[in-house]
Amino acid sequence: MPEADIDRLYDYNPKYLAEILSSVKTIAMVGASGDKTKFSYGVLRQLNEIGYDILPVNPNPNISEIRGLKVYHSLEEIEKPIDMVDVFRPKEELYSIAEKAISVGAKVLWGQIGVYDDKAAELAENAGLQVVMNRCPKIELFRPFWKPRLDLKI
Repeated sequence: MPEADIDRLYDYNPKYLAEILSSVKTIAMVGASGDKTKFSYGVLRQLNEIGYDILPVNPNPNISEIRGLKVYHSLEEIEKPIDMVDVFRPKEELYSIAEKAISVGAKVLWGQIGVYDDKAAELAENAGLQVVMNRCPKIELFRPFWKPRLDLKI
């Protein structure tokens, strides 16, 4: 499916996204990386700096912290309530992550850009979770402030 079709398929009402991003406080970031060149690192940094409680999740036993934040090796290891599970893993893993998000009592399942699976979304929604796929919370937080300037010359 062409990328433009995927974007239209996962087009969310801005109020829905804003409500989610204003209501969540604790975000478990599955696929968090300590590599500063990775997209997940930049999102983790930005969300943490603006006040979200970020819980990095990475199965690598050699990683114990990212940016001073304790790294959990699975969602099940986290001992506090999780508002949102933000997924930086291949879309083929989203269904099993959705199952885990349900089992730990998360309220939101959020698939990053390129991370979408309708069966995972249906599973999560049927369990009462709000679902967003193929979107980045960092981008969505700043989207209301960005307006294109079509009057500028190239």
